[in-house]
Amino acid sequence: MPDLCQERIASRSKYDVLQAHYCQREAGHLGRHEEFPYLQDLALTYPAVAGKIIRDATMTTGAAWKSAEAGPNRILRWVMLQPDAVLPAYGLNMAALQPQVVAKLREKAASYEDCMRVAKKLTWLIYQMPDAPEVTAATQRYLEAQFGPLTTSSTLCLVCRAPLSFSLFAQARRGKAEVETGHSNPRVHNAVNVGFAHRECNIAQGSKTLREFYDWIAQILARVQPP
Repeated sequence: MPDLCQERIASRSKYDVLQAHYCQREAGHLGRHEEFPYLQDLALTYPAVAGKIIRDATMTTGAAWKSAEAGPNRILRWVMLQPDAVLPAYGLNMAALQPQVVAKLREKAASYEDCMRVAKKLTWLIYQMPDAPEVTAATQRYLEAQFGPLTTSSTLCLVCRAPLSFSLFAQARRGKAEVETGHSNPRVHNAVNVGFAHRECNIAQGSKTLREFYDWIAQILARVQPP
């Protein structure tokens, strides 16, 4: 894996004092520093997909709405690594939240480094979907240096293992895309554990690990199969 620039990028985020942002371009590059250089092409042609990658890689899902009891609907994952005593200064009082909300926010926590790797992994997977946009040579070199060769039509649903088409990103019902970011273990957010899944498959898996989910399905099938 090539060395990265890692020059600090200026940010106006109130969370910048907790975690700086760094350039993810290769060391010795020319031109400006970029945190998501491999998404530049996708952002021009499919900005919603590029935005989803950044959002899913770096933000918690949290509650469906923001309120004092439900907590934030989106917050940077690395902020959730901070102790409770630090968070009120950033508008988040964990003591005021329901225990299940706190548990959900905490289990979505991940380091900045892991989030950056997840964003790259998701982009690498997207370019291997059927109907995916053509990848530029520079982006292909960058992603392949991180995760290996891009193989056409090789991205499968993390849960059911059926092929995933890029066209699913354009299909939405009530604002929900038909393909979502999934995790082999919903409580671990890193590049090894992340992938894409059909929305229905992701919902069905729920909070179970894939192994737990498959065992659960196998038990159901054993009970319903005729003698």
